[in-house]
Amino acid sequence: MNKTITNVLKVILFLGLGIFFIWLFMHNLSPSEKNDIFTSMKGANFWWIGVSVFIGILSHISRAIRWKILIEPMGYNPRTRNTFLAVMIGYFANMALPRLGEVTRCGILARYEKIPLQKTFGTVVTERGLDLFMLVLAFIINFFIHIDKIDFFKESTIYQKFLESYNQLENPGMIYWLGAMVIGFIIFLVIRFRRKISHTRFYLKIREIILGFFEGLRSLLKIKDPYWFIFHSLFIWIAYLTMTWIVFFSLPSTSNLGLDAGLSVLVFGSIGIIIIQGGLGIYPWIVAQILSIFLIPETKGYAMGWLLWTGQTLMIVIAGIVSMILLPVINQKKNGS
Repeated sequence: MNKTITNVLKVILFLGLGIFFIWLFMHNLSPSEKNDIFTSMKGANFWWIGVSVFIGILSHISRAIRWKILIEPMGYNPRTRNTFLAVMIGYFANMALPRLGEVTRCGILARYEKIPLQKTFGTVVTERGLDLFMLVLAFIINFFIHIDKIDFFKESTIYQKFLESYNQLENPGMIYWLGAMVIGFIIFLVIRFRRKISHTRFYLKIREIILGFFEGLRSLLKIKDPYWFIFHSLFIWIAYLTMTWIVFFSLPSTSNLGLDAGLSVLVFGSIGIIIIQGGLGIYPWIVAQILSIFLIPETKGYAMGWLLWTGQTLMIVIAGIVSMILLPVINQKKNGS
């Protein structure tokens, strides 16, 4: 019961934050500006959004194949269709609660492919580490591509709000020292009382996850097709970039933007999705602020943000539901029951 209440509160919190960001952007707009947003979205060429969704599906297929490559060194050979369906259901589950999708897709392979959950969870954690590395790499590339726009970025709403919040702190440097002290104190407690807590369920679960993570890392050194693994790792992010950029063609005001603008939206939009589960409210706002640097009117940028978010979200919802229906049907036929 307590876990259910906690999960419900988490959902309410994320929905509340999303609604707050929608209100934050919309409450200062005039009726004509609000109308411009809705008119732009209604008049969009949805064919381009369909192309973006198709590319997104390809990226998820590539992710499923890469995950399978990571699992194979452990002595398991899951079917690609099951890994793909598990990935899509995992994304769908993540829309409800953070990190729920990772556990869900590992649980699916445990049920249908008989692979221990802790082993696949280690590979998922490894995957997340690789994704974080790719995001940081994309951020660095984006920084050097747009180094001439840094001064203009400092005038943007996003930077100014962050600067105002930071300057309100009496001693910002103390935050880093306090954080380091807290982490150090926790490490000391774990070392000091490790024998007493070594038999608790929480400790054993954390230990299991850490061991699974290192097993996932070891699997990187044993993969049979390293070139295919690198190919899929690159393809996933190239597809993310392309599916973002292609939607720009759906509005006349953004159709002249290049891949460099798409990279900026991808990088900062991904950060927004990390901050607020699913990116509700904050993603369109970030897109509007980023596109304003490329001289796109804020209302048009906000409309573009909603088109991007809606297309990606609908893809995950529809594909997730279809995958949930297909998964038991496909495996039932396989088992002949």
